[in-house]
Amino acid sequence: MYERDRTLVTGWFSFLHGEATAGDVLALARVEQVLRDAGSAYDVVWSPGFRADGTHFADVDPAAYSRLVFVCGPVHGAQVEELHRRFAHCVRVAVGVSVLDAESPAVTGFHRVLARDGAGDGPGLDLAARAPALPAVPVVGVVLTHGQHEYGGRRRHEEVAAVLTRWLAGRDCARLELETRLDAHHWRLCGTPAQLEAVLSRLDLVVTDRLHGLVLALRAGVPALAVDPVEGGAKVTAQARACGWPALVPAERLLEASADVSADVSAEGMLERWWDWCLADGRAEAARIGAGFRAAESVPDAADGLVAALREAWESATGR
Repeated sequence: MYERDRTLVTGWFSFLHGEATAGDVLALARVEQVLRDAGSAYDVVWSPGFRADGTHFADVDPAAYSRLVFVCGPVHGAQVEELHRRFAHCVRVAVGVSVLDAESPAVTGFHRVLARDGAGDGPGLDLAARAPALPAVPVVGVVLTHGQHEYGGRRRHEEVAAVLTRWLAGRDCARLELETRLDAHHWRLCGTPAQLEAVLSRLDLVVTDRLHGLVLALRAGVPALAVDPVEGGAKVTAQARACGWPALVPAERLLEASADVSADVSAEGMLERWWDWCLADGRAEAARIGAGFRAAESVPDAADGLVAALREAWESATGR
């Protein structure tokens, strides 16, 4: 009898150079649910490249476990075979896996294989399908520009993008990188404004340092957290004012706060303040502004004066 009656849960998400996919991690959640309901004590091994603060194989004492469960993915290869050698004293079960070669040592090393497919029987439901319900997280479009060299020494685009993307990486949200550039021949890009608007209208929030990232989000009734990447403010600031949109952060304030750890308000705090507002009161405000854009008595824009300007210019140029 081993020191503890404890299960070690592993999968491709456990190996040093393994890959953690959403499906694998949801399959793991389903297995954890079953083990918890059964009152079974267990630990999960994570790849240090995916979850640095988790339990890793380098930290594991095999003698602390009497059972090993391998979750999801294909059962094949040297890494799986090494599990059988290292945990030879454990009862080993594979669950929700694909069997490529039923005679391979990776497969035959398990005492039981509860296959998802490839084992001769009809395919079974993938474990991810019945994983516990997930918490809702906001879907955030990210629209950044690395161009606009016409602003010369006032450009802070790279620094702003670095702060924003580093901050976004730590937010619990679904991030969707978007591009306002249209291309009818590139499958990753929208080919028409209607296609881009269809995406924007389904988002909870847009984070952007582009003028049209701001305007098109509001047009779709979606709040935008905007950063003007030009020191001293330029067209993003001007457009936020024209739209009556308050969620704007100047580049110099963001970068100064990022560089000064003693600042009264950190860069993260500055962004989080507008993030929270956008996902609360900002929703209604963006919807109101978007509806105003579409109203017959909308706020004026430059095109309202175009016909008169053309007539006046013609008369001036021709003397008529």
